Amino acid sequence: MPPSALDRTDRRILDTLQRDGRLPMTELAQQVGLSTSPVTERVRRLEREGVITGYHARIDPAKLGRPLLVFVELTLSSKSGELFEKLRNELMHEPRVLECHLVSGRFDYLIKMRLSAMSEYRELLAQLLQKIPVPAQSNSYVVMEEIKEGLTLPVDARAT
Repeated sequence: MPPSALDRTDRRILDTLQRDGRLPMTELAQQVGLSTSPVTERVRRLEREGVITGYHARIDPAKLGRPLLVFVELTLSSKSGELFEKLRNELMHEPRVLECHLVSGRFDYLIKMRLSAMSEYRELLAQLLQKIPVPAQSNSYVVMEEIKEGLTLPVDARAT
């Protein structure tokens, strides 16, 4: 669905649901100025068309014993589609890797990890580097303070 296919009401629904995905349809309808049936149908359509991809609970990582946030730049000594696919499969199945992005620039991957301690990071990095069939270089950035982490996308609810 192209962004232009989203009308003002769709955008207001998206903006509201990003802030509170557990909002009952009756309250959502009230906030966007519709009755419950039309707002429910719009939400279902947005889900069906892949605009809304899921609903998530925000969890405090420290409460689960994972206070350490680390970003890793990974640079491979050689590149190929087969190598990218192998690394992709390894990282997709590692639950401590929250995000992984193949990027352009001076390194190949940017990886975001949530861990319990530096010792766990050292172990995980060694394990990942060992599974890569070519030499790789890593640069790590340990987060000292999380200033802003957001999951909401800007939605111009005024657009038509």
